Amino acid sequence: MAPVTSLASTVDQRIADALSAALPEAGSADPLLRRSDRADYQANGILALAKKLKGNPRELATQVVSALAAPGLIEEIEVSGPGFLNITVADRAIIETLAARAADDRLGVPYAERPGTTVIDYAQPNVAKEMHVGHLRSAVIGAAMVEILEFTGERVVRRHHIGDWGTQFGMLIQYLIEHPHELDHEAAAPSPGADGETAMSNLNRLYKASRALFDSDEEFKARSRDRVVELQAGDKETLALWQRFVDESKIYFYSVFDQLDMEIRDADIVGESGYNDMLEETCRLLEESGVAVRSEGALCVFFDDVKGPDGNQVPLIVKKSNGGYGYAATDLSAVRDRVGNLSASTLLYVVDARQSLHFRMVFETARRAGWLNDDVKAVQLAFGTVLGRDGKPFKTREGETVRLVDLLDEAVDRATAVVREKSEKIGLSEDEIVTNGKQVGIGAVKYADLSTSAARDYKFDLDQMVSLNGDTSVYIQYAHARIRSILRKAGDAVPAAHPELPLAPAERALGLHVDQFGEVLAEVASSYEPHKLAAYLYQLSSLFTTFYDQCHVLSDENPAELVENRLFLCDITARTLKQGLALLGIKAPERL
Repeated sequence: MAPVTSLASTVDQRIADALSAALPEAGSADPLLRRSDRADYQANGILALAKKLKGNPRELATQVVSALAAPGLIEEIEVSGPGFLNITVADRAIIETLAARAADDRLGVPYAERPGTTVIDYAQPNVAKEMHVGHLRSAVIGAAMVEILEFTGERVVRRHHIGDWGTQFGMLIQYLIEHPHELDHEAAAPSPGADGETAMSNLNRLYKASRALFDSDEEFKARSRDRVVELQAGDKETLALWQRFVDESKIYFYSVFDQLDMEIRDADIVGESGYNDMLEETCRLLEESGVAVRSEGALCVFFDDVKGPDGNQVPLIVKKSNGGYGYAATDLSAVRDRVGNLSASTLLYVVDARQSLHFRMVFETARRAGWLNDDVKAVQLAFGTVLGRDGKPFKTREGETVRLVDLLDEAVDRATAVVREKSEKIGLSEDEIVTNGKQVGIGAVKYADLSTSAARDYKFDLDQMVSLNGDTSVYIQYAHARIRSILRKAGDAVPAAHPELPLAPAERALGLHVDQFGEVLAEVASSYEPHKLAAYLYQLSSLFTTFYDQCHVLSDENPAELVENRLFLCDITARTLKQGLALLGIKAPERL
């Protein structure tokens, strides 16, 4: 099926054509069309145009109305105020446009005109360390952007830049050499089905024991530091043990991401170690080109606008004076790899806002080196902090960071209790209660994150997250389930579009909002703002609730054509809700 042009785009084009016809001297003027509470749309562009042409805006607006040719599209158009155009589209046009969308598996959403290749860096846990609430946002926001970009036709390459290299591995590996059975358990292969709790338990125990020994035993500390040298030199035994830590951690990672209902593929996990062979060349290229210079023995890049409290420039350190490589060397090598080997046109980093300065310096360095240019852009999708209900960074009562698995377990438990309470009315089985409880609980956690602008901090409040009222995923899931229930009860009546029927106000509002789905997705994909899709879905659910209250769907008093048309509106609304939730990584249960 061909993509469907939205009513807003069609009206906008017709107004623009009328502007050009009535006022040739205006050139290609923008009508500045927007949704309005006075009509379906309002065009405000004539005011600016009148100022430019030194004319009377109301007179110009009247000329435009006279030149407008839109039979079957526009029901009414009036000049309002100083020269606004209030536009009401025909009922027939709404239903015909929605019918075209309904005939397409993609709901008429077009692919991007010029898709590129986006390499998206998200979900970056650390090897041998437990995932906590701070890891939630990068994973959830990044996974949603992957789905949205792919849906719009972008080629997406996923990268999970896990922390799998550093001096701490000397301590861990040396301890494992001296205590060789610490990581033994039956699940030896890193796969989504392996025992994540056992893997993390082993890693936690080993980390605490090795840290205690490192802090108390000078001889062990010396052996651990020697082991770091062996690791960096590529000693086979040391590398093999390092790989065990990576594999054990992957078992744990997979279990957490599986709980989040999120696909993580092994081929997409390219940690810090994946760029080790490029580090020296990256430094050489930067130094030879003059982008980086030596300063007190370190290889640095300086910026005029990055200064410390003393007024001196603060550099990006690529290589330390002791010969060790900084994070910048790894990140710049990753840029080179993603542009040169993966043919990226966009690099998207879903990373904590607190790292914004670091990435601004990395991106500017890459531009100076020629690795980023007019054809390749790098963007940080920066996110804020997860806060507790007290408005402070989310911690346990003991002041420790909240384990992500504990948080997800509690969300599922709370949601399951809500589902169970409602289940008696619709007769859900125990299996359905458990399945829906997980879908609602995990969906609630994701939606709370995604419905907030990424750059803002947000409060983690499970009571509000699993509420059936307000801006929650549960409210949206419930709207979808209610529609599916209506369609099941329809009997022999089937959804069918009837453009010849007049629409009630609630039907018009619902239909016009459904029609905006493609435009919302295009905006979200270009601005990297998934919260706008969440807001669209919440408003769609609210408009459906109003429609449901005001327009009886299965009333025996309704003519068959009216029943079919309202079932049609129900069906396309449910499909839009389900598709929108799926792009956010959230399931839409059939019964709830």
